[in-house]
Formats: sequence, C-alpha cells, structure tokens
Amino acid sequence: MEIKASAVRIEPWSAGDFELLRAANVPEMMDHLGGPESDEQLVKRHQRYVELSSDRTGKGRMYRVVLEETGEAAGSVGFWEHEWQGQQVYETGWNVLPGFQGRGIATSATLAVARAARAERKHRYLHAFPSIENGPSNGVCRKAGFELLGEYDFEYPPGNPLRSNDWRLDLESLPAS
Repeated sequence: MEIKASAVRIEPWSAGDFELLRAANVPEMMDHLGGPESDEQLVKRHQRYVELSSDRTGKGRMYRVVLEETGEAAGSVGFWEHEWQGQQVYETGWNVLPGFQGRGIATSATLAVARAARAERKHRYLHAFPSIENGPSNGVCRKAGFELLGEYDFEYPPGNPLRSNDWRLDLESLPAS
C-alpha cells in the first residue's frame, strides 16, 4: 500500500510510546548514530522525549508520526533548542520505521514539525545535522526545502565522531501548509 506524503499527522510523544522507540533501536536505523542503544539508554531517552513533549516554554517538542489512513505509528520527529555557532536555534531529528521508509513520510513529518516550531515564534531557524553518509536523511532535508550550509564535525553520541551536514530551514519563509 502506498502512503501519500501528506497522509501523516504528528501527535505529542507520550509515556505509552516506549515500544515505538524500541522498534527504532535497530542497527539499520542507528547505524549513523553510533549503533543501537542499551535498554538503560532507551529508558533515559524516552523520559527526555516525554518531558520535552510536555514542555510549554518553547524549548521544543517530540512527536510520534502517525499514518492518517491506518492510525499506525510510523516513527518519531521532534525539535529542540540547540546552541549553534553562538546562536540559539531549533534542531530537528526524525526516524521512520523500516517498513514505512521510502514513501515521503519523513519529509511530510519534518515539514509538520517545522510548522510546529514556527508556531512557537521563538527561533527563526530550524537545523538538521544528518551524517554526510546518511543519504536518506540528507534527501529529507533537500525535499523539505532546507539549505545546505556545509559539513561539520560532531561527537554523537559522546565518544562517536560524526561528520555531518548542517542543513538550515528559515521558519519565517515556510509556507503555511
């Protein structure tokens, strides 16, 4: 069944979404992020997501990505504050479970989260920092209208060197839908 890119919605991450996080913690999805996390690391990340999803100060939000047609959870997407080159910006990240990839779901969810970030009226820019080797995530940035600013060295997770692209989306120029 083909899913149209516009056929997704984002819903606030909740305490009941731990299994969605666990489903994404597989080698093919974590390859560009240092590999799968331990159960302890997953529990901590899940708690951060729950806390972020209930934040009302504009620091960010986490969401599950849901298919409109079936109601299935297909992944996650979020935005959070990040200091980058001396400025506060929003950073975004996403994942789409393997069975749902290649259908435009990540691009649609990323655009939805960009609109949510813009609605906070706090930061002008939304950045994404995918590994230079992560073709699908770099493709999402390109399709969602992000501007490629260059390559940078990061450490993510701590102890894992990562060469990443800096993609930036100007939230002020984002169309309403």
